[in-house]
Amino acid sequence: MEDQAVISDFEFDKLLEELVQLETEFPDLLQPDSPSQRVGGTITKEFETVVHAYKMLSLGNTYSKEELIAFDERVQKGLGGNPYEYFCEMKFDGVAISLVYENGKLVRAVTRGDGTRGDDVTANVRTIRNIPLYVKGDKIPERFEVRGEIFLPHREFEKINAERNENGEALMANPRNAASGTLKMQDSSVVAKRRLNCYFYQLLGEDIGVNAHDEAISLIESWGFNVSPTYRKTNTIEDVLTYIEDWREKRFTLPLDTDGVVLKINDYEQREELGFTAKNPRWAIAYKYKAESSETELLSVTYQVGRTGAITPVANLAPVSLAGTTVKRASLHNANEIERLGLHTGDVVFVEKGGEIIPKITGVSLEQRKPDSKPIEYISECPECGTPLERKEGEAKHFCPNASNCPPQVLGRIEHFVHKRAMDIDSLGTERIRALIDQGFIQNPADIYDLESKQSDLLGLEMSQDQYELEGTGLLFVKLEKALFALTEQISFKQISDWLAANTELPLFEKLKAFQEQIRKWKKKVPANTGMVDYLIGNLKSHDLPKLEDYVPVAVVLEIFLGRRIQFEAILEASKRHGTVHRILLDLDLELSQELRERIKKLKANTFQEGVISNMMEGIAASKKQPFEKVLFALGVRNIGENTAALLAQHFGSIDKLNEASTEELLEINGVGETLVQSIHEFFSRQENLDIISRLKKSGLQFDAEQIETVSLGNALEGKKILASGKLNQFKRDEIVDFIKSHGGQYVSSVSKKLDFIIEGEDMGPSKKEKAQKLGIPLISEEDFLKMLEE
Repeated sequence: MEDQAVISDFEFDKLLEELVQLETEFPDLLQPDSPSQRVGGTITKEFETVVHAYKMLSLGNTYSKEELIAFDERVQKGLGGNPYEYFCEMKFDGVAISLVYENGKLVRAVTRGDGTRGDDVTANVRTIRNIPLYVKGDKIPERFEVRGEIFLPHREFEKINAERNENGEALMANPRNAASGTLKMQDSSVVAKRRLNCYFYQLLGEDIGVNAHDEAISLIESWGFNVSPTYRKTNTIEDVLTYIEDWREKRFTLPLDTDGVVLKINDYEQREELGFTAKNPRWAIAYKYKAESSETELLSVTYQVGRTGAITPVANLAPVSLAGTTVKRASLHNANEIERLGLHTGDVVFVEKGGEIIPKITGVSLEQRKPDSKPIEYISECPECGTPLERKEGEAKHFCPNASNCPPQVLGRIEHFVHKRAMDIDSLGTERIRALIDQGFIQNPADIYDLESKQSDLLGLEMSQDQYELEGTGLLFVKLEKALFALTEQISFKQISDWLAANTELPLFEKLKAFQEQIRKWKKKVPANTGMVDYLIGNLKSHDLPKLEDYVPVAVVLEIFLGRRIQFEAILEASKRHGTVHRILLDLDLELSQELRERIKKLKANTFQEGVISNMMEGIAASKKQPFEKVLFALGVRNIGENTAALLAQHFGSIDKLNEASTEELLEINGVGETLVQSIHEFFSRQENLDIISRLKKSGLQFDAEQIETVSLGNALEGKKILASGKLNQFKRDEIVDFIKSHGGQYVSSVSKKLDFIIEGEDMGPSKKEKAQKLGIPLISEEDFLKMLEE
């Protein structure tokens, strides 16, 4: 299927690691088109401007059938009534790129720019897996150019935005902007991780041996270029209109956004005959689909807290069909957007999903506004922890400053701490961590190791919170399917889930009435079950509570079970204080029959059982063996990544020495800059971080690097301070350090006057070389260095 992965990203990355290792051991097996050549690593400070050999022209646009017919009449007249064909293809919403090949090798990749000149982004384009680095085949011209559209597939865009949302970062507006920004990144290794893609649609060059566009497309397909199989050759404008209609809905199944159709005259000689206007070719035009828009009701606004504390408002909508999907939510971005739109609760709003993955509200139908509706007021307190929100000057987003205790922010830190590349506690997944945070067991990494003494307290806690949603006022909601499962008998959870999925477009009360009809068809305890749904409908209508599509207030459901035992207001207040049914029931502290407990238990998520708890304890105990560099990375000091953590652990040897290091001592290390130094000092200046480290030490974690004894091979380098820079042929980075030490020398990590000489490898950084030359430090080759030791 189109854009369907054959293996997972993880499997691909593991195979790539294995390939790189093999090519390192057997360099004669390295091929120029090996996947290992796409991992990136080049740093580009500025992108060179390049003039296009052939201008990259823009096309005229049209939005109507009548304008297309008028275009066809102009073509017919321009060709003197001779027969002609159109080549139709989808208009992809990506970044136009021009690739130049010489002797089958990719030599340059240039963006469209202003159509006459663009930016050279070759290093970044080389990382895109489906762009050939070398072309093989018959009749390949000595020099040719192919053009295409680079894009970020929907699934990759969604993955990036999900990560950004979790981290509290601003979401990327759409895949096109994301692709454009990625293509201009300075570090090509980061570009490689974004997994860009490309579709090709044009071949240019002298003597390329084809006379029509369909022949050119067939040729580049045979050379291995990725051409979207959406094109079609047609004979009449009526066929073109049929093609447009065929793809009006089907285009939403493609892995990228499309905003229209491009039609071109197929024959190259006829293109020459038709020529150009001042701006556009007369032989091609783009038909653009109008962005889809629908009306629906704004039910409420909820607020999501990211893992850095950033607040994102979300509009909850009555379900509406849009661009092939049912839309129930739309991002509102920030307080400014709510104010700009002038939103009131219950407004009928216009929702659009043009080039956007995330639907957006574009306006309000003021004519349909209810007289008693109230303006949406942005919250002033964090919906997760109640802390007053802050907004820094010049920033659009509000944020929660309670980094130490706000659950989503705590979750982000703990997830980082237990990550595979940090403490590697895989038995503590996100669901379990969130449950432990929300129920007061974990507040910081040190609390994880206290769980070993609290195993009996964990039994019975709800493990997942995915079924819950917090409304802006702090009111707890539960998924409708869980509510119906708890209220009914003899109907399976899967039956309810499947029925709701098939009726997702129905508004809530219509949905509940339709569900009662389904109960009658199933013939499952009809009077009791339909009666319980009647109770739910009645309670929802009698309480003036906010509405969330597909969710109902937990208090409303619990009232059906507990109403005779306690006032609704008490249930309501408890549901604002706690994030699970389990915690609400503990708070209410009611004597309940076993039968009633079993009914309410169906409302809950899965709970911690003995096997799960035992598995968690094993993972926690094993993590105590992780080396210091992993522990340092796990602490989450800002700007300390895996490599930097390893570097600092190796250099200082312990957490205490790192804490005591001066600014000057830190800056001496190659790769450590002022920003990182500031982060380190800031981290150790906070008493709460020192307390956490102290507790982790008492729990048995490793805060000292393992001392590896250096084997002495001689004293030829005794008293000499040496740095190696660039790629070496005989040594890896850690190997050259050990080698210098084994011969009595001292390895220094940065360029300074203290150095006796620098071993200059391939691709030594120009700034480092320039600094060395200014300081008069000798540069010697790897070969001369080895000869020095032989003498």
